[in-house]
Amino acid sequence: MTKYGLVVPTYQPILDAGRTAPELVGVAVEAERLGLDSVWVGDTLARAPLDAFTMLSAFAARTSRVTLGTSALLPALRDPVLSANQLLSLDLLSGGRLTVAAGAGFAGRSEPEFAFVGVPWERRRARLDDIVGLWRAAWRGESSFHGEVLHYDSLPAFPSPARDGGPPVWLAAYTPGALERVGRLYDGWLPYPPDPADYVSGLARIRARATRAVTPALFATVLVEDDPVRGRELLEEYCLRNYGMPADFVQGIQMQVTGSAAEVASRLREYEGAEHVLLRIASTDPKVFDEQLSRVAEVAELLRDQR
Repeated sequence: MTKYGLVVPTYQPILDAGRTAPELVGVAVEAERLGLDSVWVGDTLARAPLDAFTMLSAFAARTSRVTLGTSALLPALRDPVLSANQLLSLDLLSGGRLTVAAGAGFAGRSEPEFAFVGVPWERRRARLDDIVGLWRAAWRGESSFHGEVLHYDSLPAFPSPARDGGPPVWLAAYTPGALERVGRLYDGWLPYPPDPADYVSGLARIRARATRAVTPALFATVLVEDDPVRGRELLEEYCLRNYGMPADFVQGIQMQVTGSAAEVASRLREYEGAEHVLLRIASTDPKVFDEQLSRVAEVAELLRDQR
């Protein structure tokens, strides 16, 4: 059965609009109460966010059922050995509820973030694969790791993970190279293509080449609004505040949809094969976001009923 999750906004725009960090923890609690299957946080240094690991720790303490995830973590921004320990600790705190979706950065936007921490932008994909490989080596109790970019002659000894092998790690990317790598190196796939046909063809390509089980997921930005004019206005406002770009441009890069609950559900059903759908509400206004949360849960319920 397909699962549906909520992306909890932790970036500067919603904080500037008056939302507090404790209130965002409350959003995760409410998402669980409404029956959603997971809660997720993003990761960036570009817009002064709340730290992903800190927020997930708070979610772990206040929830009991939902999967906790990153959407998507930028592992290059942290020391890989330290992040291996942090993720393991989060997974143990949550009783094995952690899923780590990770990416190598978005060209044209992420270069400054890499510069902030002194990590080369070049070979960022190989670095990401190595970091994930190092995490798994540490979680398996191995004493060293040697990849293409990263080399450690010794690794610290960590506690045993909640699950054999540690938490699942998904690749958040949709490039030809990503489609080749995800089925060899990752446990899941989290893209946001605007065209459902690209999702379906990409998933078929992954499955044709996969050497391991892969969970197909989808990152979708949604706004449930019965008035089409207001829906387009709110989506335009969101894209300008969040990206500094008009909605028409952003929708050429990522999946976004507005409409009634039935219309949003219908659009999401076009992404055939998705087993875990992450729903990001297209608003940085706390009042609008709170109104949308119950409507997003309604969309998830419609999709469950119709499958």
